[in-house]
Amino acid sequence: MTQTLLPGIQATRVSTPRITANVLERTATSTDAPRTVVFVHGNVSSSLFWQPLMLELPADVRSLAIDLRGFGESETLPVDASRGVRDFSDDVAAVLDALGVSFAHLVGWSMGGGVVTQLMLDRAELVASLTLIAPVSPYGFGGTALDGTLLAADGAGTGGGGANPDFVERLAAGDRTESEPTSPLAVYRSSYVAPGFESQHEELWVESMLTTVTGEDNYPGDSTASENWPGFAPGARGVLNTMAPTVFNTSGIVDLNSKPPVLWIHGENDAIVADGSFFDLNQLGAAGIIPGWPGDAVAPPQQMKTQTRNVLDVYRQNGGEVTELALENCGHSPHLEHADEVRRALTEHIFRA
Repeated sequence: MTQTLLPGIQATRVSTPRITANVLERTATSTDAPRTVVFVHGNVSSSLFWQPLMLELPADVRSLAIDLRGFGESETLPVDASRGVRDFSDDVAAVLDALGVSFAHLVGWSMGGGVVTQLMLDRAELVASLTLIAPVSPYGFGGTALDGTLLAADGAGTGGGGANPDFVERLAAGDRTESEPTSPLAVYRSSYVAPGFESQHEELWVESMLTTVTGEDNYPGDSTASENWPGFAPGARGVLNTMAPTVFNTSGIVDLNSKPPVLWIHGENDAIVADGSFFDLNQLGAAGIIPGWPGDAVAPPQQMKTQTRNVLDVYRQNGGEVTELALENCGHSPHLEHADEVRRALTEHIFRA
């Protein structure tokens, strides 16, 4: 079994009225440190992915990483997707309350970017700054026009029905091989990072992915039938349905009275969050991979990064501070692939806030 905790990182169980969560922390830093950074991981992963970055931050920064429900070593609880990502963001807030953290710099990766943004909407007083690393679009994953409006009222083509069933089965079985393109290791290499990236901790990243709890209440969730192409719509349970555009919309940050500074970091070669992502069913239809696509006028691929940029532009116009770091030769995991640049940008961001 792969050793999951790197030297200098400790794990703690934190009990709250909502959840018993697993929290990673860098061991050398006092709880009285003047700055606390809280890391929230993405889908099909856990806090283990944050360890190298946590260890490289300045010595006077307290670094915490929280496993979301159904991931890592946190308690497995059902995910009520009718609330968007609020089951996750409320859990994070409960953990911070239990730890006595009243003001923190929030960092979210992928789905975790949506979680920390939702937390900023609901508990703005907790947020010193926001860092979004390859974040989900402010309008969710799939099913929206450029301005965020729904392409179909029921969100057809988004949510739990969009997961590859073979990938889900291999997660559940603990597959550590690269025998098929749907194995977690193969998906990590093809989608989490840009082609050619190598990591000495690759086995650890796969172990992190394999902590994902599968099922209709967790990953990927359930689905419902739809009269619209491709024949399914989001359900009300599980992880992927939390990001369905019928329930997820964080564009309201532009109207916050108090606007913490935002750092947006993304890779130019991101295979998951992109303008025309091949994880978007509409893009797969446009490419002829899924038959029956009704055309660009009805089901255009989602312009995920452009949507993020547009919302952050309005955030800036309304008085917020936004910094963008776009990294070449970088996929969906900038904190792994360009660790030094991300560390420098994050450090400057939290010390400037």
